Amino acid sequence: MKITTVTPSPEPCVEAGWQAFQYYLEQPVSRQLILALRPLGALVFLEALAKPFFKVENEHYIVKGLLNDGSIRVAVHRDHLDEQQRIRQVLESFSPDRK
Repeated sequence: MKITTVTPSPEPCVEAGWQAFQYYLEQPVSRQLILALRPLGALVFLEALAKPFFKVENEHYIVKGLLNDGSIRVAVHRDHLDEQQRIRQVLESFSPDRK
């Protein structure tokens, strides 16, 4: 999955020691992509909601978003900004054509 743009998130969280980013993707978030994020941490996927929501939590970061949305939010603790590389690798290694 190609990440087309990364911007600072519109929701500030710097005061708490975190930096947040919006990752815009070449295709909408699919169920398969959400499940492919499991190696990053504890996955919560509330698929039965009217707007299905997911969140992956790790000690140093949180990845969250909505099914079929064009972006995901990534919040990383300021002391572990290098963890974004791991998140990017998982996202970019995902093939939307994979079943």
